[in-house]
Amino acid sequence: MTYTLIIVPFALVTAVVTLATLRRPRFGQRMAASGIAAVVLVALTAVFDSAMIAAGIVEYPAEHLSGLRIGLAPLEDFSYAVCAAFLVPAVFTLLTPTRTKEETG
Repeated sequence: MTYTLIIVPFALVTAVVTLATLRRPRFGQRMAASGIAAVVLVALTAVFDSAMIAAGIVEYPAEHLSGLRIGLAPLEDFSYAVCAAFLVPAVFTLLTPTRTKEETG
């Protein structure tokens, strides 16, 4: 099994859960914040995964990878960071009770 196939369920869950928050307040702001967080996480992943690979701490079998890399890190490594940047706020939003008009005054 390739790492790309392993990522598919995570990406699908992230998309479904994120879209489930579409009607919740401040969806656009959450998406913008998640996008910024994703960029930061991708940059950190590029630096630290590349360092771990260069140091020989982590190795990936080439036959399980797409072959695309950012630095030394395989592209597949970045999907978890991007999923987390969108999934965590979406789950938090879904677990936060919505306020009714009576509660907000």
